[in-house]
Amino acid sequence: MNTFLRKNLVLTITLSVIVGLFAAAAQGMESKDFVITLLRGLSVGSLTFLVASGFSLIFGLLDVLNLAHGTLFMIGAYIGWTVFVRPDTFVDLLTPFILTVSGFALRDVYPLLSDRIRLGLRMRRILPWALILVSVILFSVILPRYPISIWSVENYGQSPVTFAFMADQATRLPTVNAAFEEIAAPLALGGLLLASLIGAFGISLLGQTVQSASRISWKNLVGFILLLIVAGLTFIFNESLTGFLLGINSNWLFLISVLVAVACGVGLGALMEATLIRPLYSRPIYQLMLTLGMSAIGIEMVRAVWGRPEFVMPKPALFNGSGDSCPAVTFADWWNHHCSTILLLDGRVRIYNEIFIPIIGLIVLISIWILLQRTRLGMIIRAGVQDREMVEALGINVQRVFTMVFALGVGLAALGGALAAPSMGLSNGMGESLFLNALIALAIGGLTNYPGAALGSVLVGLIQQFIIKYGQIGIAIPFTDIVFKPTPPLVPASTVLMMVIILLILPNGLLGKKE
Repeated sequence: MNTFLRKNLVLTITLSVIVGLFAAAAQGMESKDFVITLLRGLSVGSLTFLVASGFSLIFGLLDVLNLAHGTLFMIGAYIGWTVFVRPDTFVDLLTPFILTVSGFALRDVYPLLSDRIRLGLRMRRILPWALILVSVILFSVILPRYPISIWSVENYGQSPVTFAFMADQATRLPTVNAAFEEIAAPLALGGLLLASLIGAFGISLLGQTVQSASRISWKNLVGFILLLIVAGLTFIFNESLTGFLLGINSNWLFLISVLVAVACGVGLGALMEATLIRPLYSRPIYQLMLTLGMSAIGIEMVRAVWGRPEFVMPKPALFNGSGDSCPAVTFADWWNHHCSTILLLDGRVRIYNEIFIPIIGLIVLISIWILLQRTRLGMIIRAGVQDREMVEALGINVQRVFTMVFALGVGLAALGGALAAPSMGLSNGMGESLFLNALIALAIGGLTNYPGAALGSVLVGLIQQFIIKYGQIGIAIPFTDIVFKPTPPLVPASTVLMMVIILLILPNGLLGKKE
């Protein structure tokens, strides 16, 4: 009891000191500068939180350190850009992508099927790798020949940089529709489906234990059939769907791009957990090595597909208006003219960066907290972490729940990337820098504490923006004529310093609990 009271007293004093320091910092600024700096800090904190929250969920509930989380944030940004700027590429990729993942929809069928195949122990060891090898060969033969309308990294005039610049000027470069030439359409579609089925079956055999026989019902096939129907429709109506996406309002297209990025993040997270992370739950060192390697591979894949140069993603029309009626004076004025900025205390505030992103961060914080604390799924997740055997004895598939948690964490990172692209641009290093901020925020707030991730992220965002602002206006040293202007290297150093001080006072972070 005394320890509890002492910890809360130290926490209260620490938070009071932090608030006091920010209040003192506000005294050296004009009101408009303080408001703008505060909102910018909340914007950076919100993006940091989307990465930190996913990492915190995965580590806190699954005890997995996913060092590829920053790269997954970056991939979400590039996927969102692709859907928003090149919808034709996105539509062309839909059919082969759906066929590639369709085989995994039969995950409940494969164990029952393998149970009916009478194989010796040696064949059970060889067969999975043989099937995976055949699947890889089929994919490597078919995918490079599948017609996809895409940019060219080597040709600057057709590179993502040029497409991004023209899109930012509200102009689209003409593109050429890709057609089947090197391979026939039925052969390509059938080959992708076969490769998916073979590969998914081979992966399911890895580490599988012998299961009792059971019937295969129609429910096991529903997901697979639906995916085949969607793949067929996207193939048949390829041009119509492309024309529809090119013709709709940019606000709706941006929403679609964000949803696609999140869906891809969720799917990629589920695939990572099921195929790579699951066998390594008892080997944390191997988890670190694997996820670190995946991070490096992900960065190189992004460089190969989208190139190395940085480029921008235009904002949707709702946040990109300009003209004589802008900047907006009130939010009603912004809604009527869709101005990119609004005047607050005579200072210009960017609607998308400083208002929209923090609102999304707050919505995500509340939604995930409700999911974990007020829903049956959240109860199962927390119970599964505490006593997995007991929950499994109740007939609940804890492994599937863990896959959902990992997928949710990666989906949050992809959401952050898709939202960050219009505000900070796209680069190969955007994930690493924000992931470092997220780790510092988690250390400050509490590594496995979800509200702590939000608090730490906000503090990291605020201190960075205040240091940047004082680098412009300077800090007057009391009783002297010296004006100290922090240099850019002090921006990341300030967050590290704050982390060190807080951990010296509260070793488990502001809201962390002693393990």
